[in-house]
Amino acid sequence: MKMSQNTPDKDDQTSSTKKTISLPISRVRLIMKSSPDVSSINQDALFLTTKATELFVQHLALSSFNNGSGKETNSLSYSDLANTAEETETFHFLTDILPKKILARDYLKTLEQMQEEEGDF
Repeated sequence: MKMSQNTPDKDDQTSSTKKTISLPISRVRLIMKSSPDVSSINQDALFLTTKATELFVQHLALSSFNNGSGKETNSLSYSDLANTAEETETFHFLTDILPKKILARDYLKTLEQMQEEEGDF
């Protein structure tokens, strides 16, 4: 038996690779290339980065669903994601990207209070 018969050909590997990830590889490549430090991207590194990103997003969504109001309504909302980012240490780095929504009038009141406090010094 030849060795080539035991290993799938390149077309089979490509089609099976596409089935194992949901995110578009071309978008991940574009994001990676947007960094000035990146000159070329290895296909294996691109695949692994895409898969890791997909798994991270799934973990964030599942955690947000389980910790939020999603169980009752069978849905996931922005506020569930923002609460998870704020309350879970693992996702705390996302608080700038997923801030809690506040009304403009509440923000303006907070801003005025901060300015008054700074004026007192």
